[in-house]
Parts: sequence; structure tokens; C-alpha cells
Amino acid sequence: MVDVVLGLQWGDEGKGKIADFLTPHYDIVARFQGGPNAGHSLEMNGKKHVLNTIPSGIFHANCMNVIGNGVVIDPVRLRDEITRTEAAGAKVKEQLLISRKANLILPTHSLLDKAKELAKGDKKIGSTLRGIGPTYRDKVGRSGIRVGDISTPNFKQKYEAVKKNHISLIQHYADIEFDMDALDTEFFEATEFLKTYTWIDTEYYINKAIKENKKILAEGAQGSMLDVDFGSYPYVTSSNTIAGGACNGLGISPRAIGTVRGIFKAYCTRVGSGPFPTELDNDLGQRLRDAGHEYGATTGRPRRTGWLDMVALKYAVMLSGGK
Repeated sequence: MVDVVLGLQWGDEGKGKIADFLTPHYDIVARFQGGPNAGHSLEMNGKKHVLNTIPSGIFHANCMNVIGNGVVIDPVRLRDEITRTEAAGAKVKEQLLISRKANLILPTHSLLDKAKELAKGDKKIGSTLRGIGPTYRDKVGRSGIRVGDISTPNFKQKYEAVKKNHISLIQHYADIEFDMDALDTEFFEATEFLKTYTWIDTEYYINKAIKENKKILAEGAQGSMLDVDFGSYPYVTSSNTIAGGACNGLGISPRAIGTVRGIFKAYCTRVGSGPFPTELDNDLGQRLRDAGHEYGATTGRPRRTGWLDMVALKYAVMLSGGK
């Protein structure tokens, strides 16, 4: 069976710490959606470590870690994350498996993200500007590039075709400056780096592990109220963050889902724009922010804070199979 750990609010509930705590009971920890907009904070040997794409079981020697097909990967950011995680003592090369079907975030995806947000002005949704949304858009539009494409003979031609389309869109939205040659160079260096890691077909790997009675933990990113279908649309992320997302994001049947653990805080936080019925935009909200150290693990952005929203919490529990 595949157990699931996910957030029941707008993210930042502490999923990474819980996943890390649970890892000794599992053989495999697998991320099933999201991208480097996630910031899962762990504390190992008195030091804080922030994981963006790598699953939260990476510091446990007997655990395999899988980046599923539902995740979008920025090769440059993943390379840098691997480098610092290995420097912290994790054996990433031996314990990390990457889905061939995971879509790649190209440099122009991030530029397009920035251009679109600038064009929206005061109606922006509060994107992390890391190219997550544009990458998922290309995925469903069937024009994306996946990890497995890196090893194909015409990889650079595919890249150039997508890049050309992106640049025309960027110029339509906003006038931003960028050094494309430098971005291209870094991107291709990072894809060469990723070739040295193990790629798998996640659906076969996970289903084989299920048949072998291995214990698997599916790790979600963001929170249920940011689900692209059931969250506070349009102020949401670009993937399915509820328990059902683990099926699409790893290639497993709904019958394979076991225990679902939903994580929430005693109060609410939110990053970026969007409705927040219980928000405390005052001194008390700042006290909550300071007491809870409510600043983004990845971006450093201050989080909006407010009272626990029981109506939203009950809704999120319902969506992932609770009562």
C-alpha cells in the first residue's frame, strides 16, 4: 500500500518534518506533484536543511527517494539542491530516483512566469516565479519536454522549438531583460549533470514495490486549498495537491492508497494573493508570524497569518477521504 502525507491548508503546514519523522517506517518516499516552489524544512544534527524537489526521506540511509512523473523539475535548481544536500551528508546518487516522465522547467518557463505576473499588475496571483505554472501548461498542452527527452538525439532541437515559442509570448506580455545565452549554457550543463543519476519509469517501479509489500510514503507539496481543481481558484498552484493526486503523480491505482495523513497548523498561513477569510492583517497577525517564524523556507517571503479556518479544514479533509 501507498500511504500519503499532505497539507490540509494553503501549504507551509510542516509536511517535510512529518515526512522525515515517518520515513524510518518506510522503504520508499516519493514526491508526486509540485516543483521547486516547495520548501520542506528538515532539521538534521542541529542544522536546518530545505528541500525543494528531493523527497524528505533523503537523509535516511535505508530509504529510496523517488521524484515522480507528476513533479516538474528545474535541472539547474535540482543540480544545486543535490550538491548542497550531498554536502550535508546525504547519499543522493545512491538513494534518488527520477521519473523519465517528469516534465522539465526550461529557463524560458521562469521568464514567462515573471512576464505574465508583471502584465497582471495588481491582479497577480502571487506566483513564486519559478516557472511551475507555465511548465504544467505546456505539459497539458502536449508541448512539454520531459526528463527522458534529455537522452534523445534531437533534444536540443526540441528545446529550441519550445524556447522560440516562449520568447514570442514573453515579448507579448512584458518587456523584461535576460541573457539567453547564459541561461542556455547553465541549463544544458545541468541536464548533463542529471544524466549521472538514475532515471526510472515511476509507474513500474512503484507498482513492483507494492507487489513486493514494500512500505511507500507519497509526499505532497503545497496544500489542499491550493489544489488546481478544488482550491481557492484561480489563486492556486498548477497541480492536484489532494490525496488523489498521488495516483496520477506516481502511476498507481486508487486501490493502492492506504493511510492518508493530513497535516495542519493551529492557525492558518498563506503566501501570495487570494482569499483568506480568517486573515489577521494587524499586530496580532504579525505576532503570529514572528512566533511561528512564518517566512517562506524557499523564498523568504512573509506569510499571511490568521485564525484556524475550520470550514476550510473540514472541506480539505473531505477531499482526501476523511470523515
